[in-house]
Amino acid sequence: MADKKHEKKPKSKTPHPLITKPVKSPEPPRDPVEFRSALNSIASHFPMLRMRLIQADMHYTPAGFVKTALFTAVYITAALLLITWLLIQKSDYALPAIILLIPVFYLASFFYAMHFPHVKARMRAKRLEQELVFAGRHMLIELKSGVPLFDAMLGISRDYGEVSAEFNKIVEKVTLGVPLGVALHDVAKTNPSSYFNRMILQMANSLASGSDLAATLESSLDQISKDQTIQLKAYGQKLNPIVMFFMIFGIIMPSLGVAFVIIMASFLGGTGLTFGSSALFGILVAVGLVQFIFLSMVESSRPRFDIV
Repeated sequence: MADKKHEKKPKSKTPHPLITKPVKSPEPPRDPVEFRSALNSIASHFPMLRMRLIQADMHYTPAGFVKTALFTAVYITAALLLITWLLIQKSDYALPAIILLIPVFYLASFFYAMHFPHVKARMRAKRLEQELVFAGRHMLIELKSGVPLFDAMLGISRDYGEVSAEFNKIVEKVTLGVPLGVALHDVAKTNPSSYFNRMILQMANSLASGSDLAATLESSLDQISKDQTIQLKAYGQKLNPIVMFFMIFGIIMPSLGVAFVIIMASFLGGTGLTFGSSALFGILVAVGLVQFIFLSMVESSRPRFDIV
């Protein structure tokens, strides 16, 4: 019993003191075993899929994501068929229409699912650009104060969201022995943000040429800030027509149009024209879809950054 008490407990592995958070994934990318050749054949028709998966930070091989997209398309197709059946179930051609729509809905759902890595990569790029100028200003101040570049990057490898995660990758690569210029190029190669890539590649070129890194970084940040200012002004100008179309197609036409159709149906009741609950439900779905599209357009086009 005494020997057991004096047994040494195994020490838990701690990350390198320079690394804020280890970025190596403990699990490999998901790669299916069954039907791998067929899935790879489908994935070959999407040449940018592998890069989009890396940029979106999704742990899939192209074949693995194709398999996921095929199953996702089944669920989306089932939901669309259910909605369509509720809308046209009283029609004499409801069943033939449902059968004909199955391949159409499935193909559309599959291509929609295959587009998801691109959407996620764009969302990640927006999160990067939200904090990029702030993190760059932080690093610029440290460089002008005489702090070495590696220590300056280590200082912004926390507290800046996605930007910190990217600089943390650079810090980890350099800590493991990769040259700083190579680490900068490797991270820029797999990053979805054009602004981030521009800043990192200019830093790498400045290191290779031996020019003033602080001046290069300051010039890059000023250009990024000007571009973001232009994007904010363009977004403000874009809102006016979007709001006008939303008022017309999302509010005025549904309300006045439904009232007009109900009045016309009451006058023409003897002709067999009816306006029941199923028609109202269809209009409700259409109005909801239109408003969702407009709100998605406004949300997706809104810049995610602030002006420094």
